[in-house]
Amino acid sequence: MDRILDGTPERSNGALTIVALAIEADVPRNALTQRHTDLKNKFYDRVRARGGIPDVEIRLRRKISDLKTTIANKNKEIVRLRDDVQGFLAEATRLTLENEELRDVLSGRPSNVTPLRAGPGSR
Repeated sequence: MDRILDGTPERSNGALTIVALAIEADVPRNALTQRHTDLKNKFYDRVRARGGIPDVEIRLRRKISDLKTTIANKNKEIVRLRDDVQGFLAEATRLTLENEELRDVLSGRPSNVTPLRAGPGSR
């Protein structure tokens, strides 16, 4: 722990992480995360005490920021897609009504539509 905090690691890359601490101490990582949580907590306390932020916390904060940006972008996209759906529904309704009116004209049934141009086959 002292070697990492002093910036003179012998085995690890010197990152302020439990992984680097485990490599430096030549023990499995889970020994620090599961059996010796007191050492893990002491390590993070010492990192914070010297004014540093553990690398894992930095990565997590960055990831949280990235995820918040992603969520904001996705929310904007959802709003845009909902607007598109409303437009498509309105257009589908308009086309359905137009289709029904045209079928009525072609079938000879009375319709409240007056064609502006002659129907198919007439000139």
